[in-house]
Parts: sequence; structure tokens; C-alpha cells
Amino acid sequence: MHETSLKADIHHALNRFTAGGLTENATQLLNVLGYESQRTLNRDTNTTEAFLKDFDADDLINSEKALLHEWHTADFLFQLTPDEIRQHTQETLTFNEDPGVDESIYQSYLFLAIKLKGDTYSRTALANITREINKLYAIPALLIFQHGNALTFAIINRRLSQRDSDLDVLEKVTLIKDIDVANPHRAHLDILADLSLDALYQQHEFTNFLELHQAWQQTLDTSELNRRFFKEIADWYFWAVSQVTFPLDKGRQGGSVNAYPLDKGRQGGSADADADETVRNATGIIRLITRLIFVWFLKEKGLVPNTLFNEDDIAALLTDIDPQESTYYKAILQNLFFATLNQEMNTPEKPNTRKFRGEGRQHYNITSLYRYKRHFKDPEAALHLFVSIPFLNGGLFECLDKPDPDDAKTILRIDGFSDRDDNPLSVPNELFFSEPQAVNLNAVYGTKNSRYTVRGLIHILNRYKFTIAENTPIEQEVALDPELLGQVFENLLAAFNPETGTTARKQTGSFYTPREVVNYMVDESLIAYLKRALDASGFPPDKGGRGVDSKLRHLLAYNDEPHQFTDTETEHLITAIDTLKILDPACGSGAFPMGILHKLVFLLSKLDSRNAQWRQRQIDRVQGAITASEKIDDSTFRESAIKELEREIESINEAFERNALDYGRKLYLIENCIYGVDIQPIATQIAKLRFFISLIVEQKIDDTRENRGVRPLPNLETKFVAANTLLDVEKPAQMSLRNPEIDTKEQALEEVRRRHFTARTPRTKDRYRQRDAELRAEISTLLKRDGFPSETTERIAGWDPYDQNVTADFFDPEWMFGITDGFDVVIGNPPYVRQEKIKHLKSTLKKRYTCYTGAADLYVYFYERGLQLLSPNGIHTFICSNSWLDVNYGAPLQKYLLDNTAGAVICHSEAEREFESADINTIVSILQNGTPDADSHLRFLTFKTFIGDPDIENRRERTRTYTELAQAGTRENRYTGDKWGGKYLRAPDIYWTILEKGKDKLVRLGDIADVRRGFTTGANEFFYLDTERIQEWGIASEFLKPVIKSPRECKSIRVDPSQLQFKLFMCHADRAALAGTAALKYIEWGESQGYHQRPSCKGRPRWWDLGEESGNSIFVKEADETSAVFYNPDNYLVDCRLYYANLSNDILLFLNSAIGAMFFELYSRSGLGKGARSMMVSDYADVPTLENINVGKKMTESVLRQISPLSPRKFANSESEWSDLDAIIFDALHLTQGEQDAVSEAVINLVESRLRKARSLKGKS
Repeated sequence: MHETSLKADIHHALNRFTAGGLTENATQLLNVLGYESQRTLNRDTNTTEAFLKDFDADDLINSEKALLHEWHTADFLFQLTPDEIRQHTQETLTFNEDPGVDESIYQSYLFLAIKLKGDTYSRTALANITREINKLYAIPALLIFQHGNALTFAIINRRLSQRDSDLDVLEKVTLIKDIDVANPHRAHLDILADLSLDALYQQHEFTNFLELHQAWQQTLDTSELNRRFFKEIADWYFWAVSQVTFPLDKGRQGGSVNAYPLDKGRQGGSADADADETVRNATGIIRLITRLIFVWFLKEKGLVPNTLFNEDDIAALLTDIDPQESTYYKAILQNLFFATLNQEMNTPEKPNTRKFRGEGRQHYNITSLYRYKRHFKDPEAALHLFVSIPFLNGGLFECLDKPDPDDAKTILRIDGFSDRDDNPLSVPNELFFSEPQAVNLNAVYGTKNSRYTVRGLIHILNRYKFTIAENTPIEQEVALDPELLGQVFENLLAAFNPETGTTARKQTGSFYTPREVVNYMVDESLIAYLKRALDASGFPPDKGGRGVDSKLRHLLAYNDEPHQFTDTETEHLITAIDTLKILDPACGSGAFPMGILHKLVFLLSKLDSRNAQWRQRQIDRVQGAITASEKIDDSTFRESAIKELEREIESINEAFERNALDYGRKLYLIENCIYGVDIQPIATQIAKLRFFISLIVEQKIDDTRENRGVRPLPNLETKFVAANTLLDVEKPAQMSLRNPEIDTKEQALEEVRRRHFTARTPRTKDRYRQRDAELRAEISTLLKRDGFPSETTERIAGWDPYDQNVTADFFDPEWMFGITDGFDVVIGNPPYVRQEKIKHLKSTLKKRYTCYTGAADLYVYFYERGLQLLSPNGIHTFICSNSWLDVNYGAPLQKYLLDNTAGAVICHSEAEREFESADINTIVSILQNGTPDADSHLRFLTFKTFIGDPDIENRRERTRTYTELAQAGTRENRYTGDKWGGKYLRAPDIYWTILEKGKDKLVRLGDIADVRRGFTTGANEFFYLDTERIQEWGIASEFLKPVIKSPRECKSIRVDPSQLQFKLFMCHADRAALAGTAALKYIEWGESQGYHQRPSCKGRPRWWDLGEESGNSIFVKEADETSAVFYNPDNYLVDCRLYYANLSNDILLFLNSAIGAMFFELYSRSGLGKGARSMMVSDYADVPTLENINVGKKMTESVLRQISPLSPRKFANSESEWSDLDAIIFDALHLTQGEQDAVSEAVINLVESRLRKARSLKGKS
């Protein structure tokens, strides 16, 4: 069926639900999609009671979770079996009854329909019903819900239980939610059309029900939906940047982005970068996108009317909608952002709050009033357009135009919310409402002759379905959820950098962490923290018959089983959650803070389902403040403070009583537990925005109440700050006496910021902000008197948490968050910036960090800083590059962890990379802060599938004590590092068997041979001569030496001189000795070209004299699927892309054996392009080798002759020509046949895993 015709039929089938019976309509809709069957049941009635009688004789359904009281009717539609599918395709489809996998689950499919009494239901409610119903059947059941004028499709994933093969486990529920049957959204029609049987088969060619189910899951995978959306947004973004003009903020440097800055002064960009129009406009466009997407989520909640985004309605409102004018952005969107969402609604008491600003300079720069009155045909009608939109607060929509702190008469324009004639702001209407048009983006994407089509942003957003609730591992709605904001931000922020041609977020080394990895890291962090909390409370480790660790994992698991803790333990867990302090030191758009929030809310819902204890803890906190206030001497101030605190208790009760259960959980977790820092101000804004959406989703709209019942959002400026995490402020040594007035002022400052968190009106916020500034200045003065350096006190006083445009050049948790004892958990994804990009920072980093080396990448310092920020025994959880495990610059970090942590876990996946957009291999590390003891150990976990796979069959674990690791990495009484990744994560068991069997024979290669890097000429154009140039200059052969310039010239194990393409100019004589020779003329020509001034040449006594060194064995720096150490008996010279050494025949043979190849895999560094491995000189030096294989000189020479003509080994192919060599090495180590086979298998697996992982780049987003 033609796609257009199919969608029309789906549309018609949906319209039928406005009348008639659910059974008939649902069956008809499924028939349109190609799912037909006569296998049904003749039931007399479709009541809830009849359904339970027919299908739930064993009383399996939990009536509360299934919301049975909400059921109106329940129908069994039909069973779909292979016969029906073959019949639908006229036997053209090969469909097997036995899929061979998960046979007990995927033999057929059931379709059911339930009509609910209400109009709207949450995703969780519908997912719970789906799970309860699927308990009744041994095969999957797809549900169609009808509620009001909407339908929801629900599909559940299930797998066989690992503990009981007769049971299956109900996993994630995927929902196509709230399909409007009268006027279905275009996106819903697209999704249903993609789920039609014919469309699925055309795309996936399934042959059984398991594959059909997998086809459904892949079609409904939101990561693909997100990718499609992002591609459209990215194209639009790059088009828009070239079309807009945002104001030039001459006074600030924080409004734009740049590479990760660490130097002092205001940061977030440089003056030159900020002045660059491309960077400035890109930043403005990012703000526009994120604000508008946020509004789209509000529209989904019913808080913003569709009229604002309807082109015809807009045309009737505005005086001019010419495509090149900016009337829509200015008059509609800016007024919506700054004068509506950031301004209280009109009330009977204040009927004129929302209004246009006055004429002339009246209300000058009061950015919460409407502007652009002249652009409206009827200004009063325009005001009515915004009248029903509630005030949100939260700082997100505060206009960034601010008075210059040094000159109040000057306004620093960033948003450009001004109706002055000289306002340069230009955001053309066509960017929002353009029909599809061709644009040339080849320069942006680095393509040639590719075609790109863009459409207006409003049209793009209208093509997709949005959901305001973020998806979780067990519930997924097929729609764009708020996590999308983070992904859009991380992928685009913030404009094209003209110098590097890379997006700025990639400059700062930031990549969005996939949700699955976040979930695993959050779980492991919370388990470690909560276990410690219970241990500290004196609970025995096996109380209740199960270990605390096991009970905590059960608690964190997404299931509907009751938790296994006692009442007393539960109370301690809730207390631990309430007092928890978590920091993400490079929070980006908030992936980890949001992951933490979701999981803590989930835990509280299981531990305290009605919020009785959680609410009381919030009240108790305020009651404590009231008790403290009663001691205030000033009676007037005392009574004022107590009254304000009593109002706060009323506010707490209101938060819990008037909103969904999760609202009170989220609000006070955000207020008291979760913190974030990022170098980029706009990053922290996105993080805050996601928290705002998370709170809004839990609020109940009530048009009879003030602000439509919407509780204004909290102010998160002192929860997420723009600051440089790696730099702290200089403080004097701990003093025995401290001015008590400092503590008093700091407590007052903490109280001001706490009250600012819930301040609602602009006037109230301004009052607290002014008081904040006063207290900062007063504390700064007191600190200076107490011995703090002037620079420190100035920076402290100058940091304004409420300025959203500037990045602080330091991070101090006490000053910024009021945290004095450290965080309980530090979690995150530190920026990945290579050391070459931070040369200007190295002197600063060297002074501050123990683990400094000149070659270390930026994330190394985040490790040390993260541990410094922890409380005693706190938990440090990072995902980052795995390089530090195996490279020289990782040694100081390894040593630091062994000296400063009490225990650790490092894990990785053999199968896949974690970042879709980053070509790096990663590990997850979980560290416990503290002093190590004799029992401290490090667990190395390797997951064969994905990180966190619960199936123990899919993981490998090795544990080493800190003492063992320190000994293994120590040489000559100094810790020099060890191959933690190669030996403990990647190494197969046979590696350790070989080390054990060869412990008296194997020696470190670097201890018996000197592996060196080939020479660097400094001027290859001069020193490398091909035949043509040699003939041109007539240089004598005495000055020319054969040279191996590239590994590609090594076609066989023995170097073949016929394959060498160049001769090297090798002259040791001085000018006098060269008089009259062609060599001297060539040298003089080289000087005329300036080669003698190049750095490498300039430093030599005679710039043309390279020296002459080589060896009989050649090592490659990089390799893909081959392994070789080349035999160079003629000592041909070697380029710097190769290494050389003089080796005995025994060693050369060993290194070319299968065992040598395995060692190279384990001692190498992976992660290069297309999965190639790399080895430096130091890596080769660490490789174990056999110095003597004990077969005699004749045998070694014979085998060497045998392998000399062979090409480098490819282990995936038959290797009979290498068998004699391998047999000799196996015999020398006394390996059994099984162990010999294990070596071959290990090499193949290691190579395939490395290459496969490079190709994996996960598509999960």
C-alpha cells in the first residue's frame, strides 16, 4: 500500500474511535496496519469483572497498580500466529513458528483493548497496567488504551529469567501515547505507518515473532527519533547562524564560548571571540533553540496556547510578517520569554502587572514588561494572547540585558530586548515559517556537492511529538523528551569556531553521556553511599538474611516488589538521602544531575510511598531554623524571621498537598542535595531548564487558583554555577583563631541564598540579590583582615551567582554552595581535552596538582580535583578516556589513587563505545575517598556486552590489592606505572597462565634491549631523496643510505630493499671536506630554502649531519589487524614512524609468535582511527619476552628463514605457515594443547574486539 494512502486509512480508522465500540474500532485499526486474525474469544461481556474471571483465576493482578477501578471495559481482540502472518502476505513471507530463541516467550502475540474512565493518565499509570496484564500471559500482549478522545499503544519487552527458565521478566514498556483520535498528530500517523506489518517487513525482513518484536522495538527506539530531530535542528542551526544578528556585548566575555579556559580573569570566551559575529550569533541561536524547545514542552502541558505558533494566527496579529523582518521573534517570542514567563500574572489585586512599557525612557531596561507595541495590529488583543500563560520564575527567562556594573547608564546587550530604533537584533521570520528550501551547508559539514534542505523552526517542531516526562529505563514514550535538550546542547553548543572548524562544545572536550551509562554510574554511586550510611548506623551486614549490598541493588532495581529493609533501616535510608550532597564538576546540560534526581525520586517512592517521612524531614529542617531564630536578641527581627519560616512550613505543606507525589520529592532533593558546575554559563542554564521541566511535569493545573495553580519554579543560581572547577582560591593555612563575625556573616549569606531559592517576585529576588552582594563585600573585608590574600578576597566578593553571562575563574564549594565538609558523591564525565590544547595552562596545573605531567590530558586533573572535593569516605564516579590506564602520563594518577583512595572499581565494555559522537574508548571508575589499608583493593570489571549488564555470565572480574598493584608498577624504588587496562581489563586468563608458567623465563624487553625511536630529520623534503632527485643532483652513493620511511614498505618479515622507495642524505663531513662535490651544492641549495633554520636542524653542530643509528629489528608504531617485528639484518636506517632495536634471534622469533602478538595487543593503546592500536617505545619496553627459547642456533636460524618471506600475521586467516614458530614458543613455556588453543583464540578475540568496538559507536541517545 502506498504510504500516503496508508496514512489516510490510519487517519480514518482513528476517527472511527469518536463513535462505536472499542473492540470493533481497535480491530479495524489493527487490520489497517496488517494485523488480522480470527483467533479470538466469544465473550458475553467485556466488564472488568468478566475479564478478571476469564484471565486472572490465580489473582495475579495487583488491583491498585492495574488501576482496576479506572477500567470501563476490557476486551481480548485476537491472537496473532505465524499462520495469520503468512496468510497476510499470501505465503510470500517465510515465517517460522519456532524462532529458536526465547521460544517460551515469542511464539505468537496477543492484542487487547482497555477503555478507561478518565481522560488523561500518566505514562507510569499506563505502563503499570501493561505490566500487570502481561503477568497473565506466557506470550507478549500489546495493549490499546482508549481514554477520553485519545488512544495509547503499549508494548512490553520481556526476557527469560536468568534464575528460572520457566519464568520471564517484564522489562521496559514503550508507549505511543495520547493519540488524538479526532485530529491525530502527524508524528503519530508516521509512527503507526512505520509499525504496519508491510513497512516493518520491508525494513527488517523478520522471519519469526522474536524478530518481529525486535523490529517493533527498533522502530519505536527513541534514539533514532532523536537523531532525525537533531539532524533537522542542526541543519536549521547552521543556516540560521548565517542569517541572524545579535547585539555585540562589548563589555562581557561570558556570553560566548571558547576552548576550555583556565586562566584568570572573566572567562567563558575571549574579547576577540566575543566580538566575532559568528560565535556571538551562534550563542544567541543556541539560547533561542533551547528556550523555544522548553516552551514547546510547556505547550505539551497545556500552559502555552498553540495560537502563538500558528502562522495564520500570527499573520492576523502582526503588522508585518515579511520573511526578512524580525517581527515574530521580537514581538511574539521575546515578549513570551521575558515579559510573560518571567512576569507574574495579572490578578484582581494587581490587574496591570503584565503591560507594555511606557514611552521614551519610562521603564527603561525593565525587561519584564512588553515591548514592540508598534508591531501589533491590536496591542490589547496581543496582551490577551499571553494572559493565560502562568508565571514560571526560575531565572531561565530573565533577560540577559543588564546595566554595566561599572557604568549604570550603559546597558550590556546580549538578548537585545529593546524597541529602540538602533537595536541591531535581527532574527528573520523565515527562520520560523519558511517552507522547505535548499541551502548550501557543504562548507559546514565538510562535504562536496551534497544537497541540504531546511524548513522553518516552527514547522520542524510541529513535525514531532513531544512529551514533558523524561523517559526512564522501564518507561519510554515514543516522543521527544526533555533529555533532548541536553543532546541538542551538547551537539551544537555554541557555534562554529572559525579557527578550528569544530563546534565549541567539542573544543571543551564535552560529549553527552548516554542514559544507560548514567543509570549504571548513578546506581553504583548510590549503593556505595547508602551502604556506608547503613554501616555507619551500626546495622549488621547480613541483617534480614540478605547482605546490604544485595538489598540495596534490589531497592534500586526498577521493579514493583516491596523493598527488603526494616522500618528502622528505612528511616536511616531516608535520612541518608535527605542529607546527601552530590556534585557534578563538569555538569554540561545535566545528564548526571538528572539521573541522580530520577533515581532518588524512585527510591523515595519505594521507601516512603506517601511522603510521610520525607515531608516531615523538610518541616523539621525549618522547625530547627525557627528554634534557632527564637534566640535572636532583636525582637522585631526575631518575630519577622519566625513568621517567614512559618510561611515556609505552609509552603512545604502546599507543595506536597497540591501536586503529584513526586513534586515534593523533586523540589527538596533539588534544593538540598544536587549541585553542578560547568565552565560554560549556557550549559548550566540548560541543566537548570531540565530541572524546571521535571518539576513542571509533576504540577497539577488548576485554573481556579492563582497562577493557574502552578507553583513558580525555584531559583537555581546557587545550585548550578558557571565556574572553573579546576581552580580554587588561595587561602591562608588553618588558623587557630577565626573571626567569629565571619561565621555569622556566612550563615546570613547561606540563609539569604536559601530564601532566594524560593523567592517568586522580581522585587523579592532583587532584594535578596542586593543583600547577597552586601554580605559578599562584608565577608571579603573580614577575610582580608584575617589574612586572606587581596586577590582571593576580591575574587570572592566579585563572584555574582546571579549573573548568568559570566564564568567564575575559580570554584570554591564553601563560598558558592555552603559546603564545608565535602560532597558525599562526585560524579560526572570530565572534559576530554588533549594535552596539546592546554599548553597555556600547564604552569598553572603543575602548581596545583600532584598528578601533573606535561603529557596528561585535562581529565586527569579532574580526577584529583574530584577527590579533593569529597567528604571523608565519599564516592567518586567518573566516565572518561581509558588512556591513563596504560600510558606513561597515567602513572602519577595511578599512584595518586593508590595513595588517596580506600578502594576502587574500574570497568569497561569489550563490545561497544559509550559515546556516539566521540572516537575514544572509555572506562567507568568508582573510587572511595580515604586512606588505604592492607585490605584496600581494586576490582577490574570487563563487560562482554554493555557496561552494567546484570548477567554475571557476561562479565569478567579481576581483583588486586593496592599492595600488589604498587609492587607491579614500581621499578628502581619508584612507581612508574603499570598496564592496568591491558593486564587487568583486557587480558584473557591465558595471559596470566603464561606469566605463571614463564615466571623464571620471561623478562621485560626493556631490561635486555634498547628500543629506540627512528630519527627525525626535521626536513624530510631535503633528506629523503627518490631516484629522480638523486639523478638530478648527481649525489655520490657514499652520501646516500637506504631508509625505511614507512611501515608500508615492510611487505615481509625480512625487510626487502627493493621495496624501499627513498635514500637518505647521510653526510658527516664538514664543508671543507665537501668542497667541489654535488653533496655540498645540495647542502647550499637546502640553505637557500631555509631548511637549516628549522628547529630540529638548527640544533645540530652541522645541520645536515643526522648521525647514524639502526638495529636488526623494526617495530611499528601503529597496527590494525596484523602483528610483526621485522627482521632488518642489513641495518637499514629507520624513520621516526618506526622503532628499532638489536635483538637476538630467539627474542625476534618470540615477538613474532602468537604469544608475542597477544602481548602486543595487551600492552598497546587502542582508540586510534578505525580501531588501530598504537605502541610507544615505553610500551614495547614493558612487553615480557623469552630471552632463550632453548632450541639451538640452527633451529632458530631455520625458523627465521622460514618466516622471513611471510607477510605480517593476520590471525583471522589460516596460519599453518607460522605453526612451527608457535610450536617452539609453546614448548619453551610448556603449554598444554588446551592452553595453546587458548592463545590463538585470545589473539583473534582481542583483535576482533578492538576493531568491533571502534565500529560500535552506540546509537543510544
